[in-house]
Amino acid sequence: MKGEVFYAKIMLFGEYSVICDSMALTIPYAHFSGELRFVDQEQYTDLEMALESNRHLKEYLPYLKELQAKGLMKDKLDLEQFESDITNGLYFESNIPQGYGIGSSGALVAAIYDQYTLQHIKNRKIFTSIEISSLKEVFSRMESYFHGVSSGLDPLLCYIRHPLLIRNKMQIDTVGIPRDKFGANSAIFLVDSGVLGKTGPLVKLFTERCRQQDFINQVRNVFIPSNNGCIEALLKGNMEHFFGHLTELSAFQFLYLPEMIPGNMKAAWEAGLQREDFKLKLCGSGGGGFLLGISNNFRLTRKYFKQNGLDLIPVFKNN
Repeated sequence: MKGEVFYAKIMLFGEYSVICDSMALTIPYAHFSGELRFVDQEQYTDLEMALESNRHLKEYLPYLKELQAKGLMKDKLDLEQFESDITNGLYFESNIPQGYGIGSSGALVAAIYDQYTLQHIKNRKIFTSIEISSLKEVFSRMESYFHGVSSGLDPLLCYIRHPLLIRNKMQIDTVGIPRDKFGANSAIFLVDSGVLGKTGPLVKLFTERCRQQDFINQVRNVFIPSNNGCIEALLKGNMEHFFGHLTELSAFQFLYLPEMIPGNMKAAWEAGLQREDFKLKLCGSGGGGFLLGISNNFRLTRKYFKQNGLDLIPVFKNN
């Protein structure tokens, strides 16, 4: 078997705020990807990684069996075939880094759904709102194994392979992003903190803080409006308003979500707040992995990070 390839994802906007029913915008990222394969001990060079992945699939199987036995899966999986394939050396060949906030578990869940669901919603260019909602529900249950609780958005994006606009908990649409509205030498980029992040504890911390009145007031009055403003301005191609909202969003995360920002990245984050050429924000749950940056002068931004010993990975760049 050589299955379909599923890309990583990047949540441009909406991390944490989407828990409080903000908008969110997420895109596929083809720089990293994964696919289901069988171990070939004669040809495969990294046998240890393949066998570890196979072991993880074996550990995941009882969870899926329990979901199905309780009738919690709308679209039934052929778990007998899945188990047989695991026994025969099935693994997930992936270069998506784990703990980096770009959908390593989402791509795996999408691949398993695509390969083993008996009557699944087929992957194509156009999906109805009902199909998107149904997929999100199934993926939420499947991915909760990895994070405790999952919205299902990561595997949904990995499966659909098209930018998604989450307007609210009930309305999710595919959307186009007007890249031609970005200025010359503008860029969206990733910067590697070099630290692994853990989603579960940080999401728990955020939800606990949301029970504090002062904090939830800031979320409602600053975090959500700046997040939604970024999305609306970006989709309209209004870059002047976009960078204004982005500055507010970056400042909020720096002040109110400090545990989510790796310690070795706080100086660069603060520098971005003081500079005109770039801003940093969380990419996923934070705590490590990648941070997301947006620049209106990528040459200048790259020079700053290079001087500080950090390389940037462009997600999108206008020359």
